[in-house]
Amino acid sequence: MIYLELFLSFAMIGFTSFGGMSMIPLINDQMLSHGWMTATEVADIVAIAEMTPGPLGLNCSTFAGSRTAGLPGALCASIGVLLPSFSICMIVAVFLKKFRENRRVEHALCGIRPVCIGMIAAIIVQQSCVNYRSSFNGISWVWTLIGAMALLALLKFKWSVPGTILLSAALGLLLGRFA
Repeated sequence: MIYLELFLSFAMIGFTSFGGMSMIPLINDQMLSHGWMTATEVADIVAIAEMTPGPLGLNCSTFAGSRTAGLPGALCASIGVLLPSFSICMIVAVFLKKFRENRRVEHALCGIRPVCIGMIAAIIVQQSCVNYRSSFNGISWVWTLIGAMALLALLKFKWSVPGTILLSAALGLLLGRFA
């Protein structure tokens, strides 16, 4: 039964999101509503999915399915999240030329883009509330400092993502006891 629930949950996520970061609020909602994970565990899975190669949604579904129901759960969740994209791509490929010249589709996409930006902003706020809190329900200045240093390394000093991840991990190991 859990395999079917995982498949259906991630198929719904695949059908109702636009991929990437826009999937995170939906994954978070499904994991919490079914009681499969806590908000902290979802944040950890998102962090791991971001660090591993491949699409974020697929990585999240694989890790979440594995955490929930082992290898069969990972397969069910992964197939569920991929099925909508695969189906839609096959249908769109058939009608690609007609869609490309349709002004209504162009207008719809102009409306979809701001929604995606809003969803990304919402998940940034939501994940920040989980990731930058101390065990005393206040803001952890250590985690906030590490996040700010990572942002500075990426934007100002043009560090690579793997280098920034290593910097953040080292700082977390060194300063984590003060959080």
